[in-house]
Amino acid sequence: MATRPPIIGPSTGPEAPYPLQMEGKVTSGFGRGSKELGIPTANLPVDDNLTPWIAEIKSGVYFGWASLRLPSSHPNQSMASPDAAATTTTPEARSRFSIYPMVMSIGYNRFYKNTERSAEVHVLHEFGADFYGVEMRLLITGFIREEKDYAELDALIEDIKVDCDVARKSLDREAWALWEMGKGTLDGSWLARETPEQNRAVV
Repeated sequence: MATRPPIIGPSTGPEAPYPLQMEGKVTSGFGRGSKELGIPTANLPVDDNLTPWIAEIKSGVYFGWASLRLPSSHPNQSMASPDAAATTTTPEARSRFSIYPMVMSIGYNRFYKNTERSAEVHVLHEFGADFYGVEMRLLITGFIREEKDYAELDALIEDIKVDCDVARKSLDREAWALWEMGKGTLDGSWLARETPEQNRAVV
């Protein structure tokens, strides 16, 4: 097996067409991420109308940043974490956006022979509970590799672990880390920006 590069992208930051934005409510997927792979994933709807660029983008593995609007009842909402940042617009807010690094697959997952294109996000953080139905936003900063088929499950798992390492190392650079998290210069304000409708919903 050929050695894969440990870091993706130049030190100067994401290059066009990145970063790309995607958002939606987390839906339940096939349930294979946690059970078979030990790598839980959150699914977002693949909708060409909401995300026009996704119709043309190649199938494969991408990386970047994810924000989750976790409810106050979620165990991770009140947990302080070195790899997460949160913002609230009012002291009374019952939920807020938390930001995490992520790696994601866009495609058909040829190993499982899916017939519909999916967007499966693996947030690089340990969560104490599921978050189905939660609003998720993605800032996709780059492309790691093309979608592949595998002869066995272990090979797929090994490649996903490498994907996660590549994402972490690539994002751990000043021009790729988020200014909002106090670690870099990349603008991630959209990830945690509140809309007037959201403000009214959480106060």
